[in-house]
Amino acid sequence: MSTTPAMSRRKFLQTTSVFAGGLLIPFVVPAGAKRMGIFDAPAAGADGSAVAFAPNAYLGIGKDNTIHIMLAHVEMGQGVWTTLPMLIADELDCDWNKIKVEHAPPGQPYVHTVYGLQITGGSSSTWSEFDRYRQAGATARTLLVAAAAQQWGIAPEACSTADGFVIAGDKKVSYGEVADAAAKLPPPANVTLKPASEWKYIGKGRKRLDTGEKINGQAKFGMDIQFPGLLTALVARPPVFGGKVKSFDATKTKAIPGVKQVVKVPSGVAVIADHFWAAKRGRDVLKVEWDIDPVLAIDSKKLWDDYRKLAATKGAVAAQAGDVAAALPKATSTIDAEYTLPYLAHAPMEPLNCTVKITGNKCEIWTGTQLPGLDQANAAKILGFQPEQVAVNTVFLGGGFGRRATATSDFVAEAVEVAKASGKPVKTVWTREDDIRGGYYRPAFMHLVRIGLGADKMPTAWQHSIVGQSIMTGTMFEAGIKNGIDETSVEGVHDSPYMAAIPDRLIELHSPKSKIPVLWWRSVGHTHTAFVMETMIDELAHAAAKDPVEFRRSLLKTHPRHLAALNLVAEKSGWGTSLPAGHFRGVAVHESFGSFVAQVAEISLDKGTLRVHRVTCAIDCGLAVNPDGVAAQMESGIIFGLTAVLYGEITLEKGRVQQRNFHDYRMLRMQETPAISVHIVPSTEKMGGAGEPGVPPIAPAIVNAIFSATGKRIRSLPLQAGDLQGNA
Repeated sequence: MSTTPAMSRRKFLQTTSVFAGGLLIPFVVPAGAKRMGIFDAPAAGADGSAVAFAPNAYLGIGKDNTIHIMLAHVEMGQGVWTTLPMLIADELDCDWNKIKVEHAPPGQPYVHTVYGLQITGGSSSTWSEFDRYRQAGATARTLLVAAAAQQWGIAPEACSTADGFVIAGDKKVSYGEVADAAAKLPPPANVTLKPASEWKYIGKGRKRLDTGEKINGQAKFGMDIQFPGLLTALVARPPVFGGKVKSFDATKTKAIPGVKQVVKVPSGVAVIADHFWAAKRGRDVLKVEWDIDPVLAIDSKKLWDDYRKLAATKGAVAAQAGDVAAALPKATSTIDAEYTLPYLAHAPMEPLNCTVKITGNKCEIWTGTQLPGLDQANAAKILGFQPEQVAVNTVFLGGGFGRRATATSDFVAEAVEVAKASGKPVKTVWTREDDIRGGYYRPAFMHLVRIGLGADKMPTAWQHSIVGQSIMTGTMFEAGIKNGIDETSVEGVHDSPYMAAIPDRLIELHSPKSKIPVLWWRSVGHTHTAFVMETMIDELAHAAAKDPVEFRRSLLKTHPRHLAALNLVAEKSGWGTSLPAGHFRGVAVHESFGSFVAQVAEISLDKGTLRVHRVTCAIDCGLAVNPDGVAAQMESGIIFGLTAVLYGEITLEKGRVQQRNFHDYRMLRMQETPAISVHIVPSTEKMGGAGEPGVPPIAPAIVNAIFSATGKRIRSLPLQAGDLQGNA
């Protein structure tokens, strides 16, 4: 489904006015257009399979030979500012040092090739653009060569290109010099993409193009937006999810110097001031009476009791084979386990913010968002505008992890409401406390698992019940729920490679409804399912008296990509070799987002304190377009996941979130960060993602290492002090 408006040629020219003169090309990509029902011409990707394309991508070449690349996806630290231009650069044969990158505005040409709306998420940016961006570069190069050949009166086949120049014998002309002429030529119906043997950039590590401006402070994030007349707002929101404003008294607030207005908006009461500090002081003394239903007083302690009772009932069937009820009593022995995993906050480093300026029948928005097109549509709906009356300026994101991609556009919609009520340009800022106490969360999950073992100690029956809120229910994505199954709640369990060999199995899901807002969180369902599956497999290995790596090899022998990642990490970590005294290893391997990641954690315990010394990681993500970027993503995923293992927990008491900021919702510190080595499996397999797959294996790898040290099975996160006491 697309909520973005079609982009007219006039609008396209307006939004890309940066390209003053030179060549500006709307690329028509036949295969993508075919998928969208516009053209019928077929096309194939590098692996020969059919490829889904959106119809257009955009690239401009200035007369000074500068290459302007518009990103359909946003840069939020994952490296697409560099990786996607590499795809164009290889086909265009341009000078890498001449590339300038910009975030694209909302528009149909930038709709995701698979998801049908303009979104950055799902670890999909690189694989989804692999052919579209290369097509863009190849189309431009074809036109530039044709223009030069026409100028010289020779055949295009007599020309070659290199570093932004067209060359024929002793003739040489820059792309910028023939850009105007190229712009007047009709685009080619088809272009031939370069074979891998001719790639100059793809597959080779590149330094990030955004590093310089992020170091020297020139990079623009949402918090950096400032212009004359801009006010700042903070919103007082209900202390309990689902609460409403009953009444408020702004007498003391209006007495604070700098406070300009106090207005009620759908989400609460906004204090609007000359600057943040005045708005903060004004909100601190604002008196609001809230209308809170006692039913909303959710308590974390009671939550698990409710989930446990629910798990004992019949759930929606996510996967089933054989007759697990009949098989379990026949097992030689059984293993029963209950896992609990808490709500988690996204906690991006840059707090949420959105600047809105409404002038007459126009609205302009500046923010870091993963869903610019949807935000545009939601803003237009609030204002009674058409989407094209709303301009969204996407800036760098200071961390997203899914938080800046809500179907409700919550922080953008709220900012539009504030500016609408104020009648002035306003930057609405969420403090970190606002987001941690009133934002969206990874749902809390409970897993109840019963595994039957045969005489050989191998699993013969597997009964698995999962309880946790659906992130799709009540959103525009609810249509994705089939037969009561939100796929994101069970991914990693119902499709686990270990399940296929178990003759009797049943996976059930319960999706209780709640007022607590939930959302995808980096690596989504795999955050809890990988933990359960990989610690259970470890437990089974020990029950069978097998080495954990060897046991996994025996179960994954028909899954070569899992096996390749596992074997590489075992080799690189020195699995099976001796360790320093007091050190222990744990292993995990998991597929998510089309990539296969195995990790080995090396830990020690000293008087109840965990030290993670080293994490070895191996990934098979198919073609690694920028190996440096893939390694960086694995490193950040490991740090992100390790943070949750040690500290991640949102709890509620009487409906109120108890955590507030980084002092009680801690991040991993530099001195706690282990040495990390990343190894990429050479692969020609289908490309997967890299942004999220580094997260899921780290929790089970660490907990499995703790078992080796203590003999204790840990089934709840984050780690508690008692988890780290043992025989180490």
